Amino acid sequence: MTIDPVLLQQVINGLSLGAMYALLALGFTLVYGILELINFAHFNVFMVSSFIGMWALQLLGLSGQSTVLTGMALVGTLAFAFIVTMLAAGILGVAIERIALRPLRGVRGTAAMITTIGVSYILFNIILLTVGASSENFPNPLPTVRWDIAGAVLELREVLIWGITVALMLALHLFVNRTRLGKAMRATAQDPEAARMMGIDVDRVVVTAFFLGSALAGAAALIFGLYYNFTSFIIGYTAGLRAFTAAVLGGIGSVTGAMVGGVLIGLIESLGGHFFQVRWADVIIFSILVLVLVFAPNGLFGRATATRS
Repeated sequence: MTIDPVLLQQVINGLSLGAMYALLALGFTLVYGILELINFAHFNVFMVSSFIGMWALQLLGLSGQSTVLTGMALVGTLAFAFIVTMLAAGILGVAIERIALRPLRGVRGTAAMITTIGVSYILFNIILLTVGASSENFPNPLPTVRWDIAGAVLELREVLIWGITVALMLALHLFVNRTRLGKAMRATAQDPEAARMMGIDVDRVVVTAFFLGSALAGAAALIFGLYYNFTSFIIGYTAGLRAFTAAVLGGIGSVTGAMVGGVLIGLIESLGGHFFQVRWADVIIFSILVLVLVFAPNGLFGRATATRS
């Protein structure tokens, strides 16, 4: 049996895209699971984080494609960039929750969701007005290492992206399922009032959800920059909408669903561009969003829950 190398190449590309979308989708899922709130500010937390990652690499003296690192220098550089970007993104997420959303915690209706849209536009315009509308070259310290697999090309950047994504997802899984705070998050997601009566600090749980979700968006943003070698003020909506579709497809509120949904959307985008023209990829992806919302609103791994009053 002969494997089509072009098709295999698209699968490799799709898995890399899916890794990024999965990390970004987890941010939507963590916040929705606790508050039943779709955080549209998450789109541009991702965008801002891509600039933070770029500045972190530039702080180490890297610029454009001029500096290639190997060995411990590469490991240390990537570790520094990921730690700085994820911490900054997490702090930004916590600030959004404390300043813009906590005062609306007891307000019914769509006020909180509309507020996240406003916050998203604030972040969007801050970057546009301070950095500008031009795309910025993203420093890329990764050496050019390629392997031939049945005619397709697997690069070192893909291997690193997959490894980092799997490590972060495993860490999140262990945190949610094995730690005391993770169990408190699961209890709050099921019934916040009962969790509060059992002595769980719900405010701390909400802050943790925003921090973790935004930190994962930061990791996804750095992966985006290393993969595409650029960043821009506009990338939040492009990647964010796909990640939101991934969260809905997997079952928004389900951590497993966000992971699987992200990989599926990445593969659909890549393979859709292979079997059809590239410009049809968005039509396919957002048609899936509409169909899932109409016919399977709980997604692949979501479960029906009563609406909280």
